Amino acid sequence: MSIDLVLHEPEQPGNTGAIGRTCLCAGSGLHLIRPLGFSTDEKSVRRAGLDYWPRLRVREYDGLDAFYRAHPNARIWYLSTKAEKTIAEGDYRDGDFLMLGKESAGLPEELLVRHPDFCVRIALAEPVQRRGHRPL
Repeated sequence: MSIDLVLHEPEQPGNTGAIGRTCLCAGSGLHLIRPLGFSTDEKSVRRAGLDYWPRLRVREYDGLDAFYRAHPNARIWYLSTKAEKTIAEGDYRDGDFLMLGKESAGLPEELLVRHPDFCVRIALAEPVQRRGHRPL
């Protein structure tokens, strides 16, 4: 099954690079919705040490509307800390998208309200307490 990742207005090149590596390993595409907090031109990518970037299927869009126009029938899952369902509870299909928001603010609230059945959160495990160790 192939699920592509969508980054809505990503701000940090390092985070985008890590997600790009994950996409490459999983055979997924990476979709970047502008504005971006960094440049993806060849010189910037090379300087950041992203030697795998040319092998990654990356597509950029001039805003959210442009992404929706390019994928009119797409099933999109919106990742949010506000979602009721965990990511494990999603009913994913081949060709779906997972959309993550910008680091400082997440996804726009209007998207979450408009698509409540497709909102999922990544559940964090409870910290394991061992004798002599305090949770972080």
